[in-house]
Amino acid sequence: MQVSRLPRVAVIGSGSEPQAGRSAPLGAWLARAGVHLVTGGGGGVMASVSRGFVAVAGRRGLSIGILPSAGEDPRAGPPPGYPNPWVEIPIQTHLPLRGARGSQPGSRNHLNVLSADAVVALPGSEGTASEVELALRYGRPLVAHLERRDEIPGLPGSVAVEPSLAAVRAFVGRALGIPGGPGA
Repeated sequence: MQVSRLPRVAVIGSGSEPQAGRSAPLGAWLARAGVHLVTGGGGGVMASVSRGFVAVAGRRGLSIGILPSAGEDPRAGPPPGYPNPWVEIPIQTHLPLRGARGSQPGSRNHLNVLSADAVVALPGSEGTASEVELALRYGRPLVAHLERRDEIPGLPGSVAVEPSLAAVRAFVGRALGIPGGPGA
């Protein structure tokens, strides 16, 4: 049996606002690009990008959701609303911290970022900012798909901000070492 490894792209953003105009087309493109999608498995951007991803027929990649725990007890399972209906591979963690506490050791955000070959950030608040911080800390290629830098609070100046999907495609292609971007 021949085993192939598809690249993994994490998409981070608001857990409540879907940002469908950006996240759904991004998800569809990632599916056509032949990568696995990694999200936190919840609502908002995570659900919208996953829905766009799984809607693509004949894709090779899978929608992976790395889920927080509902509490300190490792048997607690996920919080309500996790996983969203478009997660094909849910990975349950014992890590309950998220939001403003998302960069602390008890957060599954570390796994989201460390599991990715590249990270795309969409608008969000403290939880998204914590994942951006982790992507920078762990040296993951990171692009913010934003109209304005302030769509993620405190976004460091070193993070590339790209308003167009074409520019995000080019960034991800360079990060994955695929000339012209995957699925171009």
